[in-house]
Amino acid sequence: MRDLPQHRPVLAGMAYNGISGAGIRLEALPEGHLLHVLGAIEPTALAAELVKAGLAKSSIRKAGFRQWFVAGDEPLAPASLDALTVALAGKAFVMGQSHGRVRIGVSGRHSRALLSRGTAVDLDPSVFPEGHSVMTMVGHLSVQIARIGDDSFELTVLRSFAESLWEDLTHMAVSAEKEGASSS
Repeated sequence: MRDLPQHRPVLAGMAYNGISGAGIRLEALPEGHLLHVLGAIEPTALAAELVKAGLAKSSIRKAGFRQWFVAGDEPLAPASLDALTVALAGKAFVMGQSHGRVRIGVSGRHSRALLSRGTAVDLDPSVFPEGHSVMTMVGHLSVQIARIGDDSFELTVLRSFAESLWEDLTHMAVSAEKEGASSS
């Protein structure tokens, strides 16, 4: 059926390796899976249920009061989603967001400088350590920022805004790297 819409990763193959090759790296992450979990469940209890559902490699990110995003690189098997939904019945609701959101990796020694150009969130490691996440604005777009390493972040944005965010990030990256190179 040729007239039916076909799934196409929005940022397929997109990558930016910076001016110097080491200052900033942007990459479109595998679309994998993204679940929105809402309910009075603690992250440790949610993590245990993820293991039982075969999603042990997924990460849990706070998305608001009693809200979590569960993200992973592997596509979600319907049986895993069903198992998690049953396990969380009465404790939390699970909604698939894989079709509607895109993840972008931002890393490198100038990654905080890049992100500081688009958001007012203090990304200093003493305030925003690895494992923390926040829903915020990057420019005019609503984005979740998660710190996944010392100089590594993951941004999650609605699919329809992914290309716009990518363009903004590449423009900010050039400026951040030029500023970083001149202050070195």
